[in-house]
Amino acid sequence: MSILDKMVEDGDGRFWGFLGCRYIKGSKQEVQIALTAGEQHTNSMGIIHGGVLTSLMDQAMGMVATAAMEVDSCVTTNLNVHFLAPMRQGELMVTSTVLHQAGRSITTQSEVRDASGTLGCMATATFRVAKARA
Repeated sequence: MSILDKMVEDGDGRFWGFLGCRYIKGSKQEVQIALTAGEQHTNSMGIIHGGVLTSLMDQAMGMVATAAMEVDSCVTTNLNVHFLAPMRQGELMVTSTVLHQAGRSITTQSEVRDASGTLGCMATATFRVAKARA
């Protein structure tokens, strides 16, 4: 079982499952996850809450960082988010890729698009190895 498959399997009872994330595909260079955003994901303005979007990107970037570094886990040490367009209820696709890797740190980027392809937000994040693979 790959580290990405293990993360998804273990995630059902954790924040991953609480959000309603779905694993689409992944490798050491790119991970895609999705969410069917519902009313429970919206804020008082009726758009998807920024915390939901940020959590989705952090999750996908953490997954690609973990896969790329071939470790059991890593932690976010820096996260920078740009909100570009309001996202509404429906299908959201998150794509995360590796930008740079050096030593125990890795920098990633992510974006969230809706079903029509509109770019709603993007982020960069740096991760550090928390637990090397046994």
